Amino acid sequence: MRLRLIALLGSCAALAACSNQTTATAAAVKAAPKLGIRANGDTEIQPDLSQVASDDLKKVYGYIDDHIDDHVVNLQKWIRQPSISNSGEGIPESAEMVKGFFEQLGCQQAKVYDVGITEWGAPGNPVVYAKCDEGAPKTLVIYWQYDTMPVTQPDAWSSPPFEARLVEQAPFKKVLIGRGATNSKGPEMAQLNALMAIKAVTGKLPVNLIFVAEGDEERMDIGLRKFVKDHPDLFAGADAMFHGGGQALSGNGGISGASEGCVYIELTTSGKAWGRGPLQSDIHGANKRAVDSPAWRHIKMLASLVSADGNTPLVKGFTDGMQPLNPEEIGILKRGAERVNMKVAAENLGVARYISDDPFTMLKMARAGVSFNLDGIWSGNMYAGGAGAILPNKITSKHNMRYVPKMNGLEMVKRIREQLDRNGYKDVEMKVIGDVPWSKMSYDSDIARSIEQTYDIFHIPYSQPSPHESILSGGYWPSYLFGNGEVGQRVAPVSMPIAGGAAGHGGNAHAANEYFVIEGAGKVYGMAGAEKSIATMVYNFAGKNGAPKAKTTN
Repeated sequence: MRLRLIALLGSCAALAACSNQTTATAAAVKAAPKLGIRANGDTEIQPDLSQVASDDLKKVYGYIDDHIDDHVVNLQKWIRQPSISNSGEGIPESAEMVKGFFEQLGCQQAKVYDVGITEWGAPGNPVVYAKCDEGAPKTLVIYWQYDTMPVTQPDAWSSPPFEARLVEQAPFKKVLIGRGATNSKGPEMAQLNALMAIKAVTGKLPVNLIFVAEGDEERMDIGLRKFVKDHPDLFAGADAMFHGGGQALSGNGGISGASEGCVYIELTTSGKAWGRGPLQSDIHGANKRAVDSPAWRHIKMLASLVSADGNTPLVKGFTDGMQPLNPEEIGILKRGAERVNMKVAAENLGVARYISDDPFTMLKMARAGVSFNLDGIWSGNMYAGGAGAILPNKITSKHNMRYVPKMNGLEMVKRIREQLDRNGYKDVEMKVIGDVPWSKMSYDSDIARSIEQTYDIFHIPYSQPSPHESILSGGYWPSYLFGNGEVGQRVAPVSMPIAGGAAGHGGNAHAANEYFVIEGAGKVYGMAGAEKSIATMVYNFAGKNGAPKAKTTN
C-alpha cells in the first residue's frame, strides 16, 4: 500500500511538472519576440471606410493589421531564397517555392513547367502556372516574376542582400533591404498575403485566379514567350490581367499595363575574328609594345556607334518606324511635368542630374524615348586592385536598346550590323539575347477602373490614364504576350485588358540597397496598406464593393 502511495504521489508530481513545463512552453511561444510592425506606420492617410461597401473587405483589413508581422516574415523568407536568372542560382528551388505559395492559397492546379530550349538558343527557366477556381463569374490573371538581378556590387550594400534586414530609412521607420525587395518580391508577397487574408476571413476568393510566374524577366522573358506560345489554352476564359504596381515616393499612384520595346545584344571583338592580336588566349601585357589589342579595337568600335556624350546613337535607320506621340500623350506628359521637382527626382533615383534640365523633356525621354545602352563589358584582368599584365584576346559588351511603336527590335539589330560593317568592323560578332516587342493598352476597362476606385478609397492621387491606347510606361515587361491592344508582335492567341497599380512603395531596383517599405510614412503606405489595396482591387473587380465614386469634372 505504501509503495502504491509513493508511486501515486510520484505520478502526481510528474504530472504537475509536465503541466508546468507545458505552461512554460506555451508562455515562451506566446512571449517569442515579434517584429512589432506598426500596420499604419506614420502615414497621414488611411482608406476611407465610408467608400468600402463590403463588410467582408473591412474584416480583411482588420485581419491584415493583426497578422502584419507574419506577413513580413513571409517576405523575409522569400528574399532569403536567391533566384538569380542570369546565373541560375536558386532558380529551381524558387520555382518550387512559388508553386508552394499557390498551393497554400488553395489553387487546384499548380505546376512547374520546363519550357525547354527557346528560339534564342538558350534554355528557358521554369514557368510556374496555377489556377484557383472559386466558381466566380470573373477570372483574373496575375503576372509574377520570381527571378531577380544579380548582386553586382556587394560592398555597396548597407546589409547583406539576402538577409532581408529591417532598417530605418528616412522618412520610414522600417524598410526591408534585400535583392528582389521591390523588383518584384515585395509587391508580389503583398498580393499573396492579401489573397490569403481574404481566404482566411471569408473562406473563398471573390474571383477566379490564374497565376503565371516566370523566371526569365531579367533574361528578356525568353522562357515565358515560349510557354505562352506552347500553352495559350491555359489562359482561356480570362477576363483581365493584373501586373502589380505601387506608389512613387511622392505618394502618387499610376495605372499602367503597356510596355516599351527592348532588344538585347552582345558584341564581341576577338583577335581570331579580326586576324590581329592574340588568337587563342590572353597573353602577357608586355607584348602590347609589338602586338595589336582587340580590347582597344572594341572601345573604338563602340565609340563609332554613339555621339561623343554617349546619348545619341549614330546608327543609320536606328529609329525607323518611330511613331510620334499624339496630342493626348503629350498632354499627359506636360501635366506630369508640372509636378516634377528635378532635384528631388534625381536624388530619389540616385543620379547627379538628368540629361535634360527641363521636366517635360526629361519625362518624354524617360517614358517614350529611344536609347542604346552599354550594360556591361568584360575582358582580361577583371580583378579589382593589384596588377597583372594582360593583353586580352577577346572583349565582350552587353547592350539593351529601348524602342517604341512602331519600331521593330530585330530591325534595329540589323541596322546596327550594317553600321558596324560600314564603319569597318565586319569582324565584330553580334549575338541576340532576346527581344521584347512594345505593346499599347487602353485603360477603358474593368481592371483599370478597379484600380482607380482603389486609389480613390485610399486617397492616393493619380493621373487619369488615357482611355485610348498608350505606352507611356517608362519600362518594359512582356505585356505583348497577353495584351488586347496593339502590339509589336502577336505570338499566340492570348488577349485581355491589362492594368497595374497599388499602394505601397519600394526603390533601388537593379541597384544596391534595394528596398520595400514596411511601415509607411506621410502619403506612402507600408506593407499593410499595400495588401489592403490589393484586396480592395480584387473586390472592386469582382463588383462586390459598390459602385466607384463619381468623377468630378472641372
